[in-house]
Amino acid sequence: MLRRFFLNKFFILFTSVILLTVSCQSQPQNGINSATSPEVSDFVYLNGAGATFPLFIYQKWFQEYSQQNPNVQLNYQAIGSAAGIQQILSETIDFGASDVAMTDDEIQKVSKGVVLLPMTAGSVVIAYNLPGIDSGLKLSRQVYSDIFLGKITRWNDSQIKALNPDINLPDLPILLVHRSDGSGTTAVFTKHLSAISSEWKNKVGSGLNVQWLAGVAIKSSSGVSAQIQQKAGTIGYLESTYARELNLSTAALENKAGNYIQSQTNTVTEALLSKPIPDNLRIFITDPEGDNSYPIVTYSWLLAYKNYQEPNKAKVLKDVVKWCLNEGEKFAEELGYIPLPKEAVEKVENALKEIKS
Repeated sequence: MLRRFFLNKFFILFTSVILLTVSCQSQPQNGINSATSPEVSDFVYLNGAGATFPLFIYQKWFQEYSQQNPNVQLNYQAIGSAAGIQQILSETIDFGASDVAMTDDEIQKVSKGVVLLPMTAGSVVIAYNLPGIDSGLKLSRQVYSDIFLGKITRWNDSQIKALNPDINLPDLPILLVHRSDGSGTTAVFTKHLSAISSEWKNKVGSGLNVQWLAGVAIKSSSGVSAQIQQKAGTIGYLESTYARELNLSTAALENKAGNYIQSQTNTVTEALLSKPIPDNLRIFITDPEGDNSYPIVTYSWLLAYKNYQEPNKAKVLKDVVKWCLNEGEKFAEELGYIPLPKEAVEKVENALKEIKS
């Protein structure tokens, strides 16, 4: 409740460019926690940046790890997946984060090499603000595709009313908002729309940035969240964790099986398990199979270098990843994230062997 209070204050004050920084540091103590840390005696500072999607789980993980290991400080700036990838390409950070795995072409541009490490998973929701309609809204694949194409422009449109006969939909314009910055959330959402709508695929396509046909562009998930929260009639897409933190209303979406599904732990887990994670750890589940699968899900990757000039950084980063995927997983569900399947954890731990110092 305390965190939600501060988040609400934060989002109300700043509705445009918002930089969220996670800086976790404890008071120095003698030695380190030998149960969780490698044998590193010097103070180690790791600076990371990238996706907004994993912000809340990274915040919790890094705080807990630093409390147990006071000679380690982890700083993470949630500036968007595109910016995180760019900083990895320029080698200005110790690790990055993205909701879209880097391509082979991108990886080849990094002299230090790159290891892709899926760390957590979750969903993208369609959140809305309709006074008096806090839940129960259903949107079919056709309808939410047409809303984001700008073809459906009022809330009492006959197509929305047909799906929701028991809801008194207001005669309000649909105020569509979307991300203006390079965003992994945008990439996940537009890959899904491209998978279910040939019109979307042909007219807009998918990517970290796309040429939107309708709506207002706002930077960061924080900005999108704030706009939805403040203005009646607004609709937009964002990570489920932001909707959860701000208690935003979210629509039940039609999945591939034709069922209307809300984003919940079991429905997102079913969607993730519909497709096994490959050995290269790059996976996109654009339209998951399964009667109870939520239709828009994603993994989120930590981007590490294969080679670090400072041996201690390599040792600590590998230990942080192992700690997060094992001890840290207990914090996932309470924050709205999905623990990685056991098979995925094993593959990530094996991939850590590629990181050399």
